[in-house]
Amino acid sequence: MHLILYKTTPTDHKNSMPFLPRRAARLVLALTAITTLLTAAPSVVRVVRVVRVVRVVRVVRVVNDGQGHFTLTRDGRPYEVRGVGGDKQLETVRALGATTIRTWGIEQLDQKIDGKNLLDRCHELGLTVMAGIWIQHERHGFNYSEPAQVQRQRDTVREAVRKYKNHPAILLWGLGNEMEGPIGDGQDVRIWRELNELAKIVRQEDPNHPIVTVIGGAATGKVRSLAANYPELAILGVNAYASAPGVGKALKEAGWHKPFILGEFGPVGHWEVTNTSWGAPIEPTSRAKAANYYTTHTTVMEDGEGRCLGTFAFIWGQKQEVTSTWYGMFLSTGEKLPSVDAMSYAWTGRWPANRSPRIDAFNAPFANAEVAPGTLVTVAVQARDADNDNLSYEWLVYEESTDRRVGGDREAVPPAVPGSIVKADGPTLQMRTPAKRGAYRLFCIVRDGQGGASADNVPFYVK
Repeated sequence: MHLILYKTTPTDHKNSMPFLPRRAARLVLALTAITTLLTAAPSVVRVVRVVRVVRVVRVVRVVNDGQGHFTLTRDGRPYEVRGVGGDKQLETVRALGATTIRTWGIEQLDQKIDGKNLLDRCHELGLTVMAGIWIQHERHGFNYSEPAQVQRQRDTVREAVRKYKNHPAILLWGLGNEMEGPIGDGQDVRIWRELNELAKIVRQEDPNHPIVTVIGGAATGKVRSLAANYPELAILGVNAYASAPGVGKALKEAGWHKPFILGEFGPVGHWEVTNTSWGAPIEPTSRAKAANYYTTHTTVMEDGEGRCLGTFAFIWGQKQEVTSTWYGMFLSTGEKLPSVDAMSYAWTGRWPANRSPRIDAFNAPFANAEVAPGTLVTVAVQARDADNDNLSYEWLVYEESTDRRVGGDREAVPPAVPGSIVKADGPTLQMRTPAKRGAYRLFCIVRDGQGGASADNVPFYVK
């Protein structure tokens, strides 16, 4: 049994108990009781080893070599952010070579993962956290010209930092996400100036963890407005998709000379792709997405000219945004998609022990086109698996999503159309197009039975 003893002042040995600190006095009484039990019944008493867990605050710094090259250090050692956006599948995060997760709201830190809160579980796995502090957006009803609202938010930020600043899993503070709005030009200086005040609060409360504020894209005017009105910012975060490989160059041209992090990246965004004639964005294939993840990470790290501190692949989980498969790196049923394998290779130079299957071709005669209602058609995919696992195929028809939001706001899942499936025979499908006029998507999900999958879809319109 390990005991923690407390130093006390000299006392009268005949009556020392009253002079002991209260916790020490309770400990002595407990030991006396245990000794009595051991003497009375040693065969039925089990001694429990008592261990005190000591948390050490990690000191994180941004180090400038004087020539415009920056290094993030943790306790004096270089620390590259190999990150994912999300708080799911933490064991997989660590196993595949990532170091850090990104959260968006402070409430995420208290959620339970395997019986522990998120920070404790990350620390146990050797992961760090860019802890997001959600800063309100005016499109959600906040008013940055209303002093009472502004003060309440300042108090909330201070309370959050005080609560979590000493946890060893904290790496960075993510102070706000796309505060300028999803289509904002960044010229509303009230936002940047208030973020500057909030950053002062964070630094007052916690000088040991740098601040990141994330913006959407790296447009020159936006970056210059931020730089002029937000001097407290240590690290700029940028969310970017098709333009992500060129973020480093864009920031340099805009005059940003501090370090940056790629706060989100992934497949080409739904606003950046070709649309069908009825306005449905055509989702990239799972193969194209995987290639985009790998290329973006490696390019931005190589071309960052010593200013890129790391990246966060988005999203380490699943979400409905335009479709149920566009941005998620996992299915809702938990299987990893090829983009996860690509990031593992980018981080470590090695593929996972078991790779996800890949879809090489999706042959549907009505893909990206109009079709008559009630038409009987045959569809087929070609898929393969690097590990020669047996593959299963799931075919699904959904109505096109009409609940389109901006800025990643939550969307409703569109209705399924189960009656369209006539006969599913592995990689081949016979289906009848819906009788109701409108826009739809046909999905094919291929699983390997080993925790891996691929998912592709084609839009079509029943006229």
